[in-house]
Amino acid sequence: AASSAGGAEPPGVPRERRRRRGRARARTEALLHTLKRSRRVKANDRERNRMHHLNAALDELRSVLPTFPDDTKLTKIET
Repeated sequence: AASSAGGAEPPGVPRERRRRRGRARARTEALLHTLKRSRRVKANDRERNRMHHLNAALDELRSVLPTFPDDTKLTKIET
């Protein structure tokens, strides 16, 4: 006789009715769509901030680099 305190279920209980644990929760399509969209928005925000910081650093570097015509702006590759 199996006891329920041990955590093992009787052999007659189908797998679908067993309780899921941890991160393996069942999620609806709407919830998955919402999660994907929020992850994408966050990733876009991180990328935007990364590019702003990169461009600011390149502008600082350009300010100390010499250019042949003084009013010429160096490209990212040239910098």
